[in-house]
Amino acid sequence: MLGCQGEAGNGKARAVATQAPAEAAKPRAGPSVALVMKTLTNPYYIQMEQGARRASKEYGIDLVVKTGAQETSIEQQIQIVDELIQHKIAAIVIAPGDSKRLVAVLKKAQDKGIVIVGLDNRLDAATMQSQGMQAIPFVGVDNEKASFEAVKYAVDQISKPTAAAILEGIRSTENSRLRVQGAEQAFASSKLIKVVARESANWKIDEARDLTSRLLGEHPEIRLLFCANDMMALGAIKFLQDSGKTNVAVIGYDALEEAVAAIRQGRLLATVDQNAAEQGYVGVMLAFRGLKGDQVPPVTVLNTRLVTANNLK
Repeated sequence: MLGCQGEAGNGKARAVATQAPAEAAKPRAGPSVALVMKTLTNPYYIQMEQGARRASKEYGIDLVVKTGAQETSIEQQIQIVDELIQHKIAAIVIAPGDSKRLVAVLKKAQDKGIVIVGLDNRLDAATMQSQGMQAIPFVGVDNEKASFEAVKYAVDQISKPTAAAILEGIRSTENSRLRVQGAEQAFASSKLIKVVARESANWKIDEARDLTSRLLGEHPEIRLLFCANDMMALGAIKFLQDSGKTNVAVIGYDALEEAVAAIRQGRLLATVDQNAAEQGYVGVMLAFRGLKGDQVPPVTVLNTRLVTANNLK
């Protein structure tokens, strides 16, 4: 009857009566946080997004996910951050595609009061200092130690002189530099190992396949190949499989589902699980705490796990 009376006597009365409960039931929006990653063509970043979304649900965060088209799309990542600044995002959690080139735009965001948290690939400290950017919380792993352990696992199985090669990621990224550094230390731990080639495939599966083909053409003696991520490792073993070569042991990094399957099949020797989902989760959680004004740790180092056929049994 109240509805009928409002409709007959005053249209506004009915509108207020029906809208009031809806207004009361509407949930309050949480802070807006952007997760900016390199790409979603690499399953590693899909895992990172899943962890970030889990944190956004737990903490009531309005999560926006942005990525470049490829891991080499640095200018696109810069543009994404610029757009987020214009939209007055509260916080940016970013896995930067380049350790130096993203600093300027992230400094701009920081100057606008946006909370910044770094993931996976650390920004270059000297570049940050030269451009006046304040330190930001970083969530990642000990890349140098993890790659050393993965390559040492292979080196310990070598009993005669052996040639090795390294496929790097983007050379201006800190995580690629550290992984290569760890691999070189592991290779250098044995007098039987000689590194005959070290080149970049820019994290990409197709570039790695083509580069592996060229390197083995130039150095047919190569028997060990460290790839600084699993996408490049998958490209390398694709070439080896297509060309019928079975005498090259490949080590990857990321523990992608396809890489783990390749270990089970005997096509990949080892990889490193670096907790991509947990990196995403912790990064968003720290952004939430930073927005609240809480003190957060400057560096959060997550555990890694060496994945081999032995621990997959």
